Amino acid sequence: MAEFFDHITDKIAEFIAAQPMFFTGTACDTGRVNVSPKGMDTFRVLGPKLCGYLDLTGSGNETAAHIKNNGRLTFMFNSFSRAALIVRLYGKGRVLRPQHRDFATYEDKFPKLTGQRQIILLDVESTQTACGWGVPEMELKAERQTYAKAIEKMGGDVLQGTQQKRNVISIDGFDTGLND
Repeated sequence: MAEFFDHITDKIAEFIAAQPMFFTGTACDTGRVNVSPKGMDTFRVLGPKLCGYLDLTGSGNETAAHIKNNGRLTFMFNSFSRAALIVRLYGKGRVLRPQHRDFATYEDKFPKLTGQRQIILLDVESTQTACGWGVPEMELKAERQTYAKAIEKMGGDVLQGTQQKRNVISIDGFDTGLND
């Protein structure tokens, strides 16, 4: 049976910390809905009404574009272990890039990873737990090293060029705010 809360409870925070991956969900009023898997230990609960993750340079920047458009953001965590559970966090997103005045306030809460692009924060409006009985039971084999190797090989100038080429406009033509 689903339960709703207006904040992240201690039990939910503990569950979140144990999950090796999570998903973001965003959408503008028009265009595609974006669901994006994330990992690499980048998510943090920062308080009962605040959480976020260190966002890395990738092939797109849909989450930032959608947040800039309307702010709606959902995070979802699945248990893939024997104890089934799904947790969703709903609220308004914020994007903090390294030049943002509040970036330094949160930067030390996240791992130092080459390729960091921005911090995505969620001001939590509600949380939901659900049974998760339909989610398969699986085991984590290992974190992939592919991203770190590729980013390291790129170097700073190529990484900046990749961000400018792939991360400034969403696939539906929305501004991501990367150059703001």
